[in-house]
Amino acid sequence: MKDQTTTPSEAPGFLDLFTPKLVTVLREGYGPAQLRTDAIAGLTVAIVALPLSMAIAIASGATPAQGLYTAIVGGFLVSALGGSRFQIGGPAGAFIVLVAATVAQHGMDGLILATFLSGLMMAAAGLLRLGTFIKFIPFPVTVGFTAGIAVIILASQLREFFGLTLANEPGELLEKIPALWAARDSLTPAALGLAVATVGVIVGLRRWRPHWPGMLIAVGLAAAATAVMALPVETIGTKFGGIPSSLPPPALPNLSVDKIVAVLPAALSFTLLGAIESLLSAVVADGMTGRRHRSNCELVAQGVANVGSSLFGGFCVTGTIARTATNVRSGAHGPVAGMLHALFLLLFMLIAAPLAAYIPLAALAGVLAVVAWNMIEKPAIAVLLRSDWGEATVLGATFFLTIFRDLTEAIVVGFALGSVLFIHRMSRSTEVATRTAFVGRDEADDAHPRGAYDEAQAANPDVVIYRISGALFFGATASIGSVLDRIQDTHKALIVDFSAVPFLDSTGANMIEGLAHKAHQRGVALWLTGASRDIRRVFITHGLRRPLVRYAASIDNALAATRSG
Repeated sequence: MKDQTTTPSEAPGFLDLFTPKLVTVLREGYGPAQLRTDAIAGLTVAIVALPLSMAIAIASGATPAQGLYTAIVGGFLVSALGGSRFQIGGPAGAFIVLVAATVAQHGMDGLILATFLSGLMMAAAGLLRLGTFIKFIPFPVTVGFTAGIAVIILASQLREFFGLTLANEPGELLEKIPALWAARDSLTPAALGLAVATVGVIVGLRRWRPHWPGMLIAVGLAAAATAVMALPVETIGTKFGGIPSSLPPPALPNLSVDKIVAVLPAALSFTLLGAIESLLSAVVADGMTGRRHRSNCELVAQGVANVGSSLFGGFCVTGTIARTATNVRSGAHGPVAGMLHALFLLLFMLIAAPLAAYIPLAALAGVLAVVAWNMIEKPAIAVLLRSDWGEATVLGATFFLTIFRDLTEAIVVGFALGSVLFIHRMSRSTEVATRTAFVGRDEADDAHPRGAYDEAQAANPDVVIYRISGALFFGATASIGSVLDRIQDTHKALIVDFSAVPFLDSTGANMIEGLAHKAHQRGVALWLTGASRDIRRVFITHGLRRPLVRYAASIDNALAATRSG
């Protein structure tokens, strides 16, 4: 049975907007074959999420056990109730700065309360159907605050990376760097060696064995070396006493009026960033699979997941782009894969909790150093800086305000500047395709004609297919850059479909040009399909012609040409 349908002229009803994709997938028919593919994908994502969840929690000022609680409870609820077939929820690197500041200012009970309130706000935003508007966050803003957060994360890990002894580490970047430099004589060679080796193993495996779980292997080797050689480094065991082997009983946070008022600004920040990150991640999954998520349903699920996480002592849950992309590329069929990912994490915690005590904090610092480096969308930054002064101004303002002021202030200022830039561009646009929405509304999967989703095609090791829907100058540009930056040399072809793109500006064209050069260097054939005559003219103006790219009328035509050699 298919999703409930709507016609282009008919407004979607409540069930169209808020039916979880799990229900949709089960209605279509779900059997042992689908369960098998979801189990493989769920296990693959769990292996990636295990070290990340602990590392993000420690960097946020929480315990590694809280990171696992967040991934297990929040991840299960996001997949079970969400509006995306493939979204993977859990703790995210983008929240490290906000979570650490909340813990420092309000304590752990304040963090849990802020997460609880954020969940209520996010669910309310979804029920009020505000999900569509969040998609209008400008591309330079998302790139700017993500890069700013990455810089702060990297700076926060320098102490553990070098094994420095510091009585009181300042939180502000301008104060932190001199304090770390003053403590340079306390450097621990063993910690530095483990951190560098961890980074080396992750980068090396990503290069030569991209399908292996590099982060888990690197952390496992570091833990084994620490235990066998009795290295003088701080570990999860020495700092936290290990992790428990079961979930704690659920409990409500402190709901006193004074405490609620105190943490309300933090809860608002969690809500804003969580909504942006989650919907961008859902857009990534849409582009990789050709499906369409229900943004308001997704916000409600994220809200419930944050409430659930807080009840078990966890913290902020959001959609995670890297883990979601891993889920798709592992051949997931639907939300069951995300639910199984959470159950596998619970199984790991029940069985392997004692072994976690040997994990050195320096190795987790190495993991987060790699995460921070990957968070910086380097090709996108280069595109924005050479596009025009407006893009560069929005990027720079958001980046520096994130580092030196406040993330919420950075997003607000960046959004205001980006909106002015957008209005200026639209006033100069003389013709845009009529009756074509810039941002698609929430609809059932089969509201518009498209080929049936094929998980084998999504997991094809030779070809990567990405479909863009809507105007290519905001969130779509950010999301496509995040995924396509992970294209490996082992892929033969990359197909980017523009059949649902009504408008393209110079920023989008420059991004595709950078992608084309990168693919050409790696020997990956880039196909641009479904582009209208006007969009193809923009591409050709930017030098996108053979042998750099190839054009085809449809994805099927490009696939046929790829198979024929």
